[in-house]
Order: sequence, then C-alpha cells, then structure tokens
Amino acid sequence: MSAVIRIAVVYGGRSTEHSISCISAGSIMAHLDPEVYEVFPVGIRRDGTWVRGEIDPVGGEALPEVRGGAEIALSINPSRRGEFTDVATGETVAQVDVVFPVLHGQFGEDGTIQGMFELSGIPYVGPGVLASASGMDKEYTKKLVALAGITVTPEVILRGGELLLDEDKQRLGLPVFVKPANGGSSIGVSKVTTWEDFDAALHQAYECDSKVIVESEQVGDEVEVGVLEFPDGRIEASVPAKLNGTDASAEGFYGFETKYMEEGVTATIPAPYDASLIATLQDQAVRAFNALNCKGLARVDFFVTDKGPVLNEINTMPGFTAISMYPQVWNASGIDYPKLLDTLVRTALRAADGATD
Repeated sequence: MSAVIRIAVVYGGRSTEHSISCISAGSIMAHLDPEVYEVFPVGIRRDGTWVRGEIDPVGGEALPEVRGGAEIALSINPSRRGEFTDVATGETVAQVDVVFPVLHGQFGEDGTIQGMFELSGIPYVGPGVLASASGMDKEYTKKLVALAGITVTPEVILRGGELLLDEDKQRLGLPVFVKPANGGSSIGVSKVTTWEDFDAALHQAYECDSKVIVESEQVGDEVEVGVLEFPDGRIEASVPAKLNGTDASAEGFYGFETKYMEEGVTATIPAPYDASLIATLQDQAVRAFNALNCKGLARVDFFVTDKGPVLNEINTMPGFTAISMYPQVWNASGIDYPKLLDTLVRTALRAADGATD
C-alpha cells in the first residue's frame, strides 16, 4: 500500500436517497485525513451519468443534487483497475486504490454497483453483492436472520399489486407499517392506524417498489447498533443507541422528515440498559451481520419489546451525515469519525489483497 491512499468517493445515484447520499459523502470527504488520503470525488446524476464530482457536494443546499461535471467512466478491466477516464477525450483523469461507494438505496446499496466493482477488481468499502442485495430486500433480510435464530417483526409480503387479505389484517392488527421491500431513509413508508387509510399507504409504497411489506407495530424502544469489521478480521458491535421522540414527530414514527429535516428526535448513547441486554443486542447484531455474509460495516436496527429484542432491519451502507447514528455509536464506543473511516478503508484493502499497513 502506498503512503498516500488514493480513494474515489462515489455519491448521488439513481435512488430516492440521492440527496442523502450527497450529504453523507460530503461529511466523509471532510473527515478523511488529507495527509493519508487523496480524494477523487465521483458524482452519479439521477439519470445514471457518472461525472467528476465536488469535494463539497452539498454546497449549502438542504437537499443537494449531482448536476454538472465532465462525464467519466470506471474501467471494468481488472488490468486497469481503479482507472477513471474522461468519456469525451479518453484521457485518464484518476487512478485510485479503493472506492468508497457512499450510495444509499437502489443501484447503490443493493448489490448492483458492488457487482461492477467485483468485475473491475477494485477494492471497495462495505458488504459485497449477496449481503448488499439481501440487506436491501427486507423480505430476505428477515428470512436469513430468522434462520440464525433472531426474532423478526411479523409481516405480510405483497407483490405486483396484491392486496391485503382480511385474515392477514386480523393477524397483524393495527397499527401496521407499510413499506417498500427495497428502500431506505423511510421513503414510501406509512404508519396506518385505521384500515380506511391502508389503500392510500399501499399505493404510496407500490410507487417505490413492486414488492411491499406490511408489518405489525412493535411496542418498545427503537435501538440501533453499529457493526464494524477491522483489518485483522475482528467483527465488533458498538454500544447501542436508543432513539427518543420518534413517535412524537409529525409523521408519528421515525420517517424521512424526522430523520433528516426535523430536530425533535434525540438519541441516548449508550442506551440505558443493563449489561445483559446490551450484550444480547450486540450479539444479535453481529449474528445478523454474519447471517447476511456482510463485510466492512452495517447498522442493525431493533425494537426492544417486553419480550426481548426484535430485529427491524439491517442497513449495509448507513447514513454518514453529521447526525447519523452509525458514526455516533462508534464515537461513543471509542472510535472517532476519522478513525472509523480509516478502519473501513483499510479493512477493504486488506480483504481485497492482503496488503499490510
């Protein structure tokens, strides 16, 4: 490994989480040690065009967008791994050692771009194709972690415009949450407290995905645990974070506006639980990480009910904004933001080629 690590930070993308990706990437690039990292920013516009990006992709916008920039392409020839070229001129504009795909949602967190990186032979931060795909699809997340003995929320899967049967309504009860099966940042998610409102919520979810999950509400604390793989192969869980005020928000749950636009939700870090419950949450987070064959990082979200933890979902590229839980829980666990980023990058490089520090 060279003294300076050349890193492409990729952000934006074609998903509904485009703007959140820009904000996450801006925060990451601001915290990569300039004495160690040479950053090449890569933006992906909403139409899928790759362009030379900006070190500050936010630029003061509340919901930033990738717009201009010269079109570029990453070589998928392993003999030219890490090579970015200007599409118009064919000129090589960057040669990088590793990619940090700060992409949330479809075409960024679902295994598709991870497959491209595998083809190109370039090391990249985060889980691989299988883990990304199964982590993105909430149906298969739950199937895999349930096989590992972890309790998951009761649900019904609807496909291709299917409607909820009366017997399922009876089994799930109210309230229910209606979610696109593949999505993030709570986009397209609704809390339904009366069946008269269900059809509208289902329509909204189907606008985001052809497969929808209907889950029964879990009464209990919302808790998030970070999982991190280290360059030596160790996998550890952070202290848990307990979210406060999610049900008091205007949305009535931890939705998009509550996560990114409001300031009413706070977190208690570490969560105020006894040592036994914290150990259980950490153990289940690592077991979920391994059940999906993750690498690098993940954030595992639970409800802590009176019957114990219930897994809600796993996020294979969690938000890295200034208020995101993943950096916060690791900071509370003794790993600050720059060290966290350095650990992720060096883990990716070590996993790819066994390089030493």
